[in-house]
Amino acid sequence: MDIDGIRTFVAIAELGGFTRAGRRLHRTQPAISRRLNILEHELGAPLFERIRGNARLTEAGRTFLPHAEAALAALKDGQEAVRGLQGGMHGVVSLALVGTLADTHIVDVLRRFARRAKNAHLELRTASSTEVTDLVRRGEAMLGLRYFTSDRAELVALAAGSEAMLVVVEPGHRLAGHRVRDARLLANERWIGFPPSRGERDSSGHVLARQLIRAGLHDADITLIDSLTAQKRLAQAGFGLALVPESSVRDELRRGVLVALDVPAMRTVIPIVAVHRRNGYLSPAARALLGLLTSGSVR
Repeated sequence: MDIDGIRTFVAIAELGGFTRAGRRLHRTQPAISRRLNILEHELGAPLFERIRGNARLTEAGRTFLPHAEAALAALKDGQEAVRGLQGGMHGVVSLALVGTLADTHIVDVLRRFARRAKNAHLELRTASSTEVTDLVRRGEAMLGLRYFTSDRAELVALAAGSEAMLVVVEPGHRLAGHRVRDARLLANERWIGFPPSRGERDSSGHVLARQLIRAGLHDADITLIDSLTAQKRLAQAGFGLALVPESSVRDELRRGVLVALDVPAMRTVIPIVAVHRRNGYLSPAARALLGLLTSGSVR
């Protein structure tokens, strides 16, 4: 089975179309189609349905996809393992992380890593927690740093600290500057939050719903917004209250465009975890970075 055909199939599945896959792989659409046709012939089943310029995975395609991704990841692992025979702290280390974690704490960790591994090149990529998991699972990143643990059996998740969640409101809110000991004072407030992530037991959306129930606000009005930036802007405009990671609003709190509301019943922290592929190759430099991330430096 040709590795280019597998790479072509994965690109189409990820991007949802032949033209987009061709741009990524620097191939013409006919070349992409030929590679896929050969792969489908070898497998004896169509992998995509072609619908109005888009490509949707068939049942055979969905079945084959995780194996194809694992094959590409294993090939990349092999390349890194051969390079690792040279020994020492060198080579490329790729880290995917949730953007809000790129604050002063993680920057300090990365600085320590740069001093320890001067010959290593660190590649950073920001994504959501779910996307971080997928990037690591597919072998596109050696390491990941995300909120909440991952239940994927092919990944190892290691504790890397925790982060406080803050209730934020517009500066002119009637309760700004007060400690809200009785959460019932928030009974008629509108909340802004993430939708619960599908396929995961815990996420920011789950946390908001859980904390509202614990605070006795079972019937709270929640507007679901899948963008953290949009949530902050809506809270700033007085559209509602938001429960967000502390690191995500440090700049807004400093500038005074948002205010943290102290609600004891809503206080909570969320875990930060580092993930890597269970059977994936980790170079000495990658293991060194993983050790720094899980040593308690990220809080």
